[in-house]
Amino acid sequence: MLMMLAAAAVAAPIAAVPSRPFPPSPAQVYGPLYEAVQMRQIFPDSKTFADAVPKRPAAAIMAAYKSCNCDTDPALKAFVTGNFTLPAERVVTPQPTSSLSEHIDTLWPHLTRTTTSGPAGSSALSLPKPYVVPGGRFRELYYWDSYFTMLGLPAAGRQDLIETMVADFGSLIDRYGHIPNGTRTYYLSRSQPPVFYLMSGLSRDAMTLATRTRQLRAEHAFWMDGEAALKPGQQHRRVARLADGSLLNRYWDDRDDPRDESYREDATLADHTPDRDRAELFRNLRAGAESGWDFSSRWFADGRTLATIRTTRFAAVDLNSLLLGLEQAIATNCRTLTDTACATEFGQRAEARTRAIRRHLWNGRFFADHDLDTGRANTVLTAATMFPLFVGAATPDQGRATAAAFQPLIGEGGVMTTGTPSGQQWDEPNGWAPLQWIAITGLRRYGETALATRIKAGWLAGVQREYAASGKLLEKYDVVERKPGGGGEYPNQDGFGWTNGVTRALLAETP
Repeated sequence: MLMMLAAAAVAAPIAAVPSRPFPPSPAQVYGPLYEAVQMRQIFPDSKTFADAVPKRPAAAIMAAYKSCNCDTDPALKAFVTGNFTLPAERVVTPQPTSSLSEHIDTLWPHLTRTTTSGPAGSSALSLPKPYVVPGGRFRELYYWDSYFTMLGLPAAGRQDLIETMVADFGSLIDRYGHIPNGTRTYYLSRSQPPVFYLMSGLSRDAMTLATRTRQLRAEHAFWMDGEAALKPGQQHRRVARLADGSLLNRYWDDRDDPRDESYREDATLADHTPDRDRAELFRNLRAGAESGWDFSSRWFADGRTLATIRTTRFAAVDLNSLLLGLEQAIATNCRTLTDTACATEFGQRAEARTRAIRRHLWNGRFFADHDLDTGRANTVLTAATMFPLFVGAATPDQGRATAAAFQPLIGEGGVMTTGTPSGQQWDEPNGWAPLQWIAITGLRRYGETALATRIKAGWLAGVQREYAASGKLLEKYDVVERKPGGGGEYPNQDGFGWTNGVTRALLAETP
């Protein structure tokens, strides 16, 4: 068997980023019409028009728009509804009489989609197999959300969905050279925290190991694009070479215009920040979206206001920890596939990144983002400090120190993202399911079981309390007062993929 797998690995070349251009996003297709709809706020949610499906070819719609008397908002809305089918949310009826575990298991079919082909002109990207969406306004497959969603599937006996979702994500790498933020054309210019190696580790299909390893190497190449030409102190796209020659990574986006799904929000912020270059601002907003922490004071120059966002100027501690995990996974897979050259290369890469994390992402008390402008690790504590523990990058002393420094972020209902109440959704007092899992797993790995147990108990109690009150599982929670979370660009969503997955996995653990 291993000889067959090794042969397959050798025969399959590493996928390169496709040379063909990506399909255009709605903002790129509809230009002035898109801008008018978004800036005049014809729909409360900017994502509504981004996800609309045209009823006829774009050229015909734009020709009609040129002659449209759409000066009033009702006229513009009538034009849009006459030429596009608007998206509809599927509402799940709460069943609070069932247990929390039972309720989560009933949600998987409601959140499962199949999109083997999309409607003509739609922003949706096709996928070969069934997958689970987060819920609410999030009607498509999302990258890092999905790993935490998938954690809950084994307890429900849904290994089949794990295998199909791994295949779906692999197909995105094969087609686009990376996994986009989500399966929409407007997400193709960026990715999200690289957790495909963790998803792949949930697979039980040994015959796909060679294919998955090839795809993991292609994803790694995407994140490291440009590394060979970098001199100390230089950055290119998502990779940075520090003064001592170490390689670390940052979040980025290959576009520098307003996000399709938050067009009005981005453009309005730029209008209100006239002293800042618009393209540079948009790039940093987009990079914040790639981080998954959209948005957080973690990325702000002044620690308070979105207008000062500078995401691209940090070598992020979570990103580099996950890339270490990716390199370790590739090395392990290549050893299994008897690909010695690959195993050696990625083993050495993992060792070099471990040294860089311990040196450049350590501020003496805990792990934090490395500021590329100051050349030092940040001094602001965030829940991202747990990622080096999650992947085993910390020394035992660093693990103990980080666990001690981390405790101010632990509320009654679990882990807060930061200790800054900025009004952004990735700040105090909000807690999110993925950060609970990362913290619990990382603390356990370093023997801090009492702290991990405290976080687990607080999170489950908070989720259970809201479920008893409303019959819902939410996207985010206020972990200080154990109530629904708030802040950000849109209302708190229910559904909800990664809350379901993490909560179900924690409930399934042996007491």
